[in-house]
Amino acid sequence: MRSNHPMHTHLSFDAARAPHLREAIERFTSCRIMVVGDLMLDVFVWGEVQRISPEAPVPVVDVSEETQLLGGSANVAHNVAALGAKAMVSGVVGNDPGGRELVRLLRRAGISTEGIVVEEDRPTTMKTRIIARNQQVVRFDRERRKPIQPDTLEHIAGYLEGNLNRVDAVIVSDYAKGVISPDLMDRTRSMKAAERVPVIVDPKVQNTALYRGVTLITPNHHEAARMAGIEISDEEGLRAAAAVLLRELECETVLITRGKDGMSLFHRNGDISSIPTVARRVFDVTGAGDTVIATMALGMAAGLSTADAALLANLAAGIVVGEVGTATVSRDQLAEALETCSCSAG
Repeated sequence: MRSNHPMHTHLSFDAARAPHLREAIERFTSCRIMVVGDLMLDVFVWGEVQRISPEAPVPVVDVSEETQLLGGSANVAHNVAALGAKAMVSGVVGNDPGGRELVRLLRRAGISTEGIVVEEDRPTTMKTRIIARNQQVVRFDRERRKPIQPDTLEHIAGYLEGNLNRVDAVIVSDYAKGVISPDLMDRTRSMKAAERVPVIVDPKVQNTALYRGVTLITPNHHEAARMAGIEISDEEGLRAAAAVLLRELECETVLITRGKDGMSLFHRNGDISSIPTVARRVFDVTGAGDTVIATMALGMAAGLSTADAALLANLAAGIVVGEVGTATVSRDQLAEALETCSCSAG
């Protein structure tokens, strides 16, 4: 329901707000977040390009190093853990080296893996990026997007239901690889209603209809335009698209991330909060959405309003895009960045 006098607020850091946000960051350590979605292993092959192949007009990369990192919903859980909270994750891996490495990395990060199911005929989703001189040359994917098996769905839904009274928020990290389905979202909505736990979704356009009734969704502006069927080329288009999403999905809040233009938060009552970007340099946007949703969920779990949680999420995103490769933000980094912004504002 819209209020009679909706407000449009431009949010930024100030000395008065800083203590409240700092206290929330300190409370992260007492928060517990469940992440359900598409687990991935991100592989980075690093090297140098000094010549073109004689076989075809393509660069030859002399490989110097290879790193394997948590990606997809696993990276969301990693961000939650890096921010000092307890992270639990549920999803699917294959019975293969990639799946075993993914589980090993999660455990090393202190993330519970009890909710992970191994499907024998399904490869672990892997995205391999070739990086030369801090630029991505090519990416190749190994994946299977078919829906998960019925018994896998039962395991994931059962794990979620069995732990819902122990968590402060549920993040649905949808990369459209087959884990997030109508049945799973129906059951998640039922659990949300019973336990009153916020459900926060990082969406995929093709699954828009699945997100009806969740607490908050976090599309970027390109996704929001496609989800709403409205071109976003100015503020009017942005507001129109958000209004469609709020109405059609019956969610409480829509957070649209806008790259260099920051973020815009749209509330069901008509209020709008605009947040300018704080990123000083952008090297790599890989995983920035994962950082945003993890910080947003933790802010809300720590008692912040959605607007203040979005301020912290925006700050965390500004840190992570300054790093090359999938990255996380630590609680200390976030607190230090908050201090810097508050001093600048003061």
